[in-house]
Amino acid sequence: MNAPEKIPRVADHGLLRFLTCGSVDDGKSTLIGRLLYDTKAILVDTLSAIERSSKKRGMDAIDLSLLTDGLQAEREQGITIDVAYRYFSTGARKYIIADAPGHEQYTRNMVTAASTADLAVILIDARKGVLTQTRRHSYLAHLVGIPRLVVAINKMDLVGHARGVFDKIRNDYLDFAARLGIEALHFVPMSALDGDMVVERGERLDWYQGPTLLALLENASASHAEQAEEFRFPVQYVCRPRDAANPELHDYRGFMGRVESGGIAVGDAVTVLPSGRQSRVRDIQVLGRTLPSACAEQSVALLLEDEIDISRGDLIVRTGAQPKATRQIDAMLCWLSETPLEPRRKYLVRHTTRDSRATLAGIDFCMDVNTLERQPADTLFMNDIARIRLKLAQPIFPDPYARNRNTGAFIVIDESTNDTVGAGMIL
Repeated sequence: MNAPEKIPRVADHGLLRFLTCGSVDDGKSTLIGRLLYDTKAILVDTLSAIERSSKKRGMDAIDLSLLTDGLQAEREQGITIDVAYRYFSTGARKYIIADAPGHEQYTRNMVTAASTADLAVILIDARKGVLTQTRRHSYLAHLVGIPRLVVAINKMDLVGHARGVFDKIRNDYLDFAARLGIEALHFVPMSALDGDMVVERGERLDWYQGPTLLALLENASASHAEQAEEFRFPVQYVCRPRDAANPELHDYRGFMGRVESGGIAVGDAVTVLPSGRQSRVRDIQVLGRTLPSACAEQSVALLLEDEIDISRGDLIVRTGAQPKATRQIDAMLCWLSETPLEPRRKYLVRHTTRDSRATLAGIDFCMDVNTLERQPADTLFMNDIARIRLKLAQPIFPDPYARNRNTGAFIVIDESTNDTVGAGMIL
């Protein structure tokens, strides 16, 4: 009897969050459908339903854009955050796709999707070239710190798969990207409808020798792998269980939260902000199970060796690597609300789990995303992007956004309505 053949082990590249964005009708829905279809990520009953719907519309082939129609219908019914998410996996990694709306009035929703993305796919219709919304979404992706952009020049089948069309659009985009300072760029010609250069290479774009879109996604690194980050643990909840049958629990005090960046291990020295008190990690627990260490994006409970007064909004960091406390921040702010910014009004700034009332100290400039010109402004309207200064009633402990996207970001809340009206990145 022959020995069983060993199956080669595929390296796990971890989770990748990526964003698809661009102008209206550039093929985002079809691209997402093609990725799901060609990676065998569609359930049989879902595929059968799509086939029936496509036939009812008189189509010979499957309309892959129907995979996101249900999500689009939900958005039309008034979902607050107009971003559709899809999930799939390959042998190499798992993916979360954020599908950002293409219409200009939903630009603020693109910021929501981009804030956690590791990579952005900017779609361009090969017939139309670089449009205003292409530039706007590219600027926003760069502003929120997405480390890699893939410019997917779609619908190449409608321009005869011409290399000259691809080269012209590529050069136009490179000129715009150079003015922004975008460096990590990849260009891919494709036809999401036919599947060329999405998952499979196809036969109609043989002049392109670069990787397919999926190959780029498979080898892209996640955000926390980009650079070494300091340990940051905002406290969300203090756990003090009470159980008469287990009196030893009376001494239990666990500080629960999510590791926003870096890592920590049992025995490490930590400092609690704003008090500045120091201790060591006695235990790290998840659902009662002890862990030797914890890393970014894990939700855990930390137990310390010393009794320290800690509450929600405090920040636990590694001793010797503390961020500076500040009551004034300079930031780039995206205004999300239909109600304009009122310069003399107080707003609530939420940074990690810490809240502080804030007043506007000044607007340095408002950015025109089309011309990249800086313009003076006295207030901000929906979708405006500006450099502003805020004065805070309570100190916060931020890192610059360029160094840490999680602890360098904040949101602005209207206390009267509890609506999120702005999203900011600390400079």
